[in-house]
Amino acid sequence: MAPNTKRVFYVNAVSAPVYLEILAKRPDIQVDKLMNDSPEDDAERVLAQAHAYQIGSSRQELAMQYQGYTPLLQRCPNLVVLSTNGAGFDTISLEDATAAGVAVVNQAGGNKEGVAEHVMAMMLALSKRIMLTDHAMRSGGSYDRRDFMGDDVLGRTIGIIGLGNVGGRVAEFCRGLFQMRIIAFDPYVSAAQMAAKGVEKAATLEEMLREADYVSINCPHTAETRMMMGAAQFAMMQPHAYFITTARGGIHNEDALAKALTAKQIAGAGLDVWEEEPPPTDHPLLQFPNVLVSPHTAGITRQSRHNIAKIAAEQMLDILDGKRPPRLLNPDVWPAYQDRFQRILGFRPEN
Repeated sequence: MAPNTKRVFYVNAVSAPVYLEILAKRPDIQVDKLMNDSPEDDAERVLAQAHAYQIGSSRQELAMQYQGYTPLLQRCPNLVVLSTNGAGFDTISLEDATAAGVAVVNQAGGNKEGVAEHVMAMMLALSKRIMLTDHAMRSGGSYDRRDFMGDDVLGRTIGIIGLGNVGGRVAEFCRGLFQMRIIAFDPYVSAAQMAAKGVEKAATLEEMLREADYVSINCPHTAETRMMMGAAQFAMMQPHAYFITTARGGIHNEDALAKALTAKQIAGAGLDVWEEEPPPTDHPLLQFPNVLVSPHTAGITRQSRHNIAKIAAEQMLDILDGKRPPRLLNPDVWPAYQDRFQRILGFRPEN
């Protein structure tokens, strides 16, 4: 083992092989792999020496003992960074990591193309009622094709919740392909920044919901956004409007959405994310013919996985070389992180 070796570990899998290929080029980096069911003795040896954890982003796929909360952090006395496998960070407590002096980073932007294209695919499929015609033709029963009359997308209005990497790309598609009016609700993006992207800034979420023909959620799942789409919000949408989410389960209330669909308060929905993943087969939202579903696969494209893995590996090397990461999710940790990093790795990260 090379002197001053930095230890990186992951559990189950990384996003794509390129992650391991990039780290393998550095003789001072050792990568360890654990599984959800790894023997405790093996796990303890890895955790006790680890400097960095490349952590999975799915709560359902990662065993609780390997999620980024205080119990895990206490088992990793030399850990300096938690790096997610994607843009989401549902498997990490930013508060716990910050209290421990551990930096948290994600790979925001790595899968924006795949997720934004998924939003567009759902928007078009819902508008053209493709899932309904597909089911009708396969059923073998009789039908009248005029019953499946849909809508053109050209010139209509989309409301985007969260104008970050994915939301911004959705806006580009909608403006460039279909000359749509784009309204966005995002308290962290100014009206001037939105205007530069050809987007109108909604003063309130309610204002956006009342005017949109399509509502797309593209923000992270945080305490601030949890259940932000509930019964009152669905009631504000237009009866012909569609609700689409490729963000995270828990941002919308699934029971409230089912009731809104039953009451025909909205025209339908496209759902890629769920509170429980995968959802049970008897989930109420799976019973609606006007709901298009996928099992959190928007960002699972070959290109997106490769991009995320490459970004993650390059950012990991920068962090372990003492550079400030560009995707730091808990910037308040920085002074304590610098102290912890210097104590463990022997040199101080740059400001």
